[in-house]
Amino acid sequence: MEVENHTVLSQFLLLGLSEDPELQPILFGLFLSMYLVTVLGNLLIILTVSSDSHLHTPMYFFLCNLSLIDICFTSTIIPKMLVNIHAHSKEISYLECLTQVYFFMIFVGMDDMLLTVMAYDRFVAICYPLKYTVIMNPRHCGHLVLMCWIIMLCFSLTHILLVKQLTFSIGTEIPHFFCEVAQLFKVASSDALIGIIVMYVSTALLVVFPVAGILYSYSQIVSTLVRMSSFLSKYKAFSTCGSHLCVVSLFYGTGLGVYLSSAVTHSPQESSIASVMYTVVAPMLNPFIYSLRNKDMKGALGRLLSRAASYS
Repeated sequence: MEVENHTVLSQFLLLGLSEDPELQPILFGLFLSMYLVTVLGNLLIILTVSSDSHLHTPMYFFLCNLSLIDICFTSTIIPKMLVNIHAHSKEISYLECLTQVYFFMIFVGMDDMLLTVMAYDRFVAICYPLKYTVIMNPRHCGHLVLMCWIIMLCFSLTHILLVKQLTFSIGTEIPHFFCEVAQLFKVASSDALIGIIVMYVSTALLVVFPVAGILYSYSQIVSTLVRMSSFLSKYKAFSTCGSHLCVVSLFYGTGLGVYLSSAVTHSPQESSIASVMYTVVAPMLNPFIYSLRNKDMKGALGRLLSRAASYS
């Protein structure tokens, strides 16, 4: 079999969610709608926080970063998928595929790490309220986000360098609707054992440490709330965590669902459908969770819409 070794001319075939021609217009409309809702919803969160001085706090600074990451996350995957559906094509070039893998890993990892940083922010706010403004000063918040970026850039670069060592057959088919590093290791013509080991170890670390950080933060928060005598104080303190807990549950719940579906079923198509939950649905729902469950956000959003209406 003729093999092409990662040249500019090499390409892959993304099999997508379905090969049924009648479903393609439905998929195009559905994913275009979800993509627009995701982008507009998260942009609205960023605009609302930026325009309201009451929301210029560490919690909303991290929320803005999360919204920006969610926009970039879905923009890494959905536009190429929509172009392929519209053009009745399955092709993606080798360079495009590696670029998609690189940025997908960065943004999904950033989602993971920012949720941990946000849990740390709530931990400091509730457990050390008098020191909160000192500990979570703007410089420290900036350093936390920068640290997340540096870790994920190195993590993604490591995997890209491992993928670059692999060879692929001409016209290699990827049973997914986007390029994912695990799928590339599976379809490679050369031995990908080292890459697979590195992928599993690094992914385990990126899951275990953030989850441990979130669990520790909330265990300390619960411990602090138990010691509070006033029910109103408990409610006010924990109400600031409600939206974050929902987003954390959605992110890890959909991720776990994808893992379990791939472990239980041997159908790549079913695994791809499950992947839609954390690649498209979760980023789309995040703005609704933060705007509907958060009194400050609802108030700021109302003021923003009122100003917009008065200008028009």
